[in-house]
Amino acid sequence: MSGFSRTSNELVCDGVPLSAVADAEGTPLYVYSADVLRERYRAFDRAFGEYPHRLHYALKANSTLALARLLHQAGSGADANSIWEIEVARRAGFLASEIVFTGVGKSPAELACAVPLGLKAINVESAGELARVEAVAERLGSVARVAVRINPDVDARSHPHISTGLKINKFGIPFDEATTLLVSLSGRPRLKLVAVHVHVGSQITTLEPIRRAAALAAEMAGALQREGVALEYLDLGGGLGISYDGHRVPSPEEYASALVDSVRATALPIVIEPGRAIAGPAGALVARVVDVKPRDGDSDFAVIDAGMTELLRPALYGAFHRIEAITPREASRRRYEVVGPVCESGDVVGRDRELPRLEVGDLVAIHDAGAYGSAMASNYNRRPLPAEVLIDEGRWQVIRRRQTIEDMLALETHD
Repeated sequence: MSGFSRTSNELVCDGVPLSAVADAEGTPLYVYSADVLRERYRAFDRAFGEYPHRLHYALKANSTLALARLLHQAGSGADANSIWEIEVARRAGFLASEIVFTGVGKSPAELACAVPLGLKAINVESAGELARVEAVAERLGSVARVAVRINPDVDARSHPHISTGLKINKFGIPFDEATTLLVSLSGRPRLKLVAVHVHVGSQITTLEPIRRAAALAAEMAGALQREGVALEYLDLGGGLGISYDGHRVPSPEEYASALVDSVRATALPIVIEPGRAIAGPAGALVARVVDVKPRDGDSDFAVIDAGMTELLRPALYGAFHRIEAITPREASRRRYEVVGPVCESGDVVGRDRELPRLEVGDLVAIHDAGAYGSAMASNYNRRPLPAEVLIDEGRWQVIRRRQTIEDMLALETHD
């Protein structure tokens, strides 16, 4: 069985005991399943069937070089949110024509680097950004391929911090203002409009917002077609959620069907930008218990050596991740507040978790941490970034070594 499963009394990843990896490489430690990454990508690819489509993995979810390279080899394109993510994508093997450049705050320096590359598209977020792209292209004597992101005023019904499709959010151009701008591009020779782009948020667990946003993109495409503007594709973003707590979420097949049904009349190919839905289930954060102490009469604190510096989501969003003892002892269960070592009261990884009794030295796995885990890690409290391991065909490889204090101080003046 691929991914994370239990063999006898041991939690394994693709058949490899997590305790063996942790003993060899130390903790905290990110562990990824190559099989799960490949299968999650293939599941979305298969879901569209014969309808023309292209997947561009969203590097913001996890841009570790080895994982990006694996997904490139699987056939994915890339979605980048900075010029630095573009550079990671290129080093992972992606051609410029396989990369879309997304993001609400592309700096002049980033645009100056991006325009000459010949990317599949620069997804622009405002009339002002469009003009800045145009100015760079004019200076270079080139033509920039652009997609215009519309803001459809659709509620993604996810956490407010990761909802991007409402008028109150900073993303995109309001739908009712976009048509005039889009039609005007036919008279701007340094810009080639290739797509309309829409993305309404992350961790979306119901199809209704996705359908509404796709339908509005199709409506926009139809209006452009009537004005004689031909698009190459529709970029319908990403955002499909995963099940962190066991509740059902839409399958790749249901997701693809909702998109295709919404835009089929345009006959345009679909581009999507999944990140979490591919990488999330492929990773776990392995940590070791460093202290156990009373919390109240019915529960204890279990202090582990990973916290908000390794996995920010629980502290930032109140996000839930399953926590499991890697080698549980046969004893009665206990309720724990699982907390990290960072000097913040908000450094709580899991509240009120029923677990087998824990002791100092025990290992735990924090599941579904492959997305927005290592990518959001920090050096707060001068904690080093954790090591990362990829398991493939029964063997593990360190794909990012553990950071050292020398690494952290290398960029600082300390004469």
